[in-house]
Amino acid sequence: MVSSGNFGKVAVMFGGNSAEREISLKSGHAVLAALRRAGVDAYPFDPAERPLAALKEDACDRIFIALHGRGGEDGRMQGALDLMGIPYTGSGVMASALAMDKWRNKLLWQAAGIPVPDCVLLTANSDWQAVADRLGLPLFVKPANEGSSIGISKVKTAADLPAAYREAAKYDPLVLAERFIDGDEVQFPILGDQVLPSIRVETPHEFYDYDAKYFASDTRYICPGLSPEEEKRLTAQVMNSFEVLGCRGWARVDLMLDRKTGQPYFLEMNTSPGMTDHSLVPMAARVAGISFEALVVKVLEMARHD
Repeated sequence: MVSSGNFGKVAVMFGGNSAEREISLKSGHAVLAALRRAGVDAYPFDPAERPLAALKEDACDRIFIALHGRGGEDGRMQGALDLMGIPYTGSGVMASALAMDKWRNKLLWQAAGIPVPDCVLLTANSDWQAVADRLGLPLFVKPANEGSSIGISKVKTAADLPAAYREAAKYDPLVLAERFIDGDEVQFPILGDQVLPSIRVETPHEFYDYDAKYFASDTRYICPGLSPEEEKRLTAQVMNSFEVLGCRGWARVDLMLDRKTGQPYFLEMNTSPGMTDHSLVPMAARVAGISFEALVVKVLEMARHD
């Protein structure tokens, strides 16, 4: 581990203006406290409250990005920091933008032979019955450029598709319908060149929605979530999904395992994973013998700019 004194002055960037601001605040405060416990000269920075030029005034040496959603996880902040020449955690512009856009993320994974659920783009004039016939019911409708399950609906009848589309379109003009995969939701955190133990998510909710992710007390997390044989079988594919997008540093990939066949279906890549008390990367790191403080220092150690 690099000495915490070698990092200089570190801004923990959290908050922002996205729909995930509340969760980002939780993540950021947890990261800030952990870095300080590790002896890092860290301070909070909310881009919704201060201009980016203030980073230069602060004599900031590197940045831990704990922003979630638009403006922080989609490549825009990464591009600004590249221009400023300040190293930051996580993926660069291209990988951040691709991973945030679920539609283009899927297209790239498909081209690389990584299995994804069938999906179609929706518009206000879509033939709803044709969508249901192609994908089957139930299915999911989701905004392409949001995280934390914001704007997602599980649709059980074709008649419910227009309302689900309108809900998703509140958050993004690009809306997609996705085939429902009956099986276990499994998430794999990635730290550098290491795939951490998987987490299997079990929830009594209709699906793993916003409340189940961050507030519910009845969501169950099993880590490791798979047998050693299954973990080994999926590790190379998980790492490939990370590398195909051009990701770096750390991330978390979410996938479904078909209950009948065991076939994995990759859902999305998260390039700025949550770091709250409900978050999965710290959970997997603990199982791998990595404390929360060691985790955030390791992520910070990999900070760079293009």
